[in-house]
Amino acid sequence: MPLQIIRQDITKMHVDAIVNTTNEKMIGYSGVDLAVHAAAGPELDKYCARIAPLGLGTAKITPGFNLDARYIIHTSGPVWHGGLKGESIILKSCYLESLKLAVKYGFDTIAFPLISSGVYGYPKDKVLKFAVEVITEFLLEHEMMVYLCVFDRKSYEFSKKLFNEIKEFIDDEYVNA
Repeated sequence: MPLQIIRQDITKMHVDAIVNTTNEKMIGYSGVDLAVHAAAGPELDKYCARIAPLGLGTAKITPGFNLDARYIIHTSGPVWHGGLKGESIILKSCYLESLKLAVKYGFDTIAFPLISSGVYGYPKDKVLKFAVEVITEFLLEHEMMVYLCVFDRKSYEFSKKLFNEIKEFIDDEYVNA
């Protein structure tokens, strides 16, 4: 399956692009964004200052600078308000716009974090399930390898259970078709 859920620091991924979840100013403020900016080096800060702002649910691309990834796709996700303020629409847009950029640039591999699951408060289990659904649907029409990087043990354990359920569903519904 061209989607793998792995427990890994996204800044260590050797892929065409990693996705950085950031704010509209595209500065390394906390969590994944801070780690990406620190690992990529000061040139990323300068580049982001030139192309900011970043609209909510949109995506922009920068070089990877000092990362193993060649490029960084930046996206700005929603703050969690209990799911009552269109968060899922914005979150879906983050994943899809990032994937569309990957296709536009001809990437074979891309790695995502769990967008908005840090300081923005989106529940990790909800983001993980949602991301898997959106990415899987996208991969039905596009060929690339997608990694979902989870950092903590609890999210990884949940991801293994979710991934096994999806694999069983695919085996039951599509293998014999």
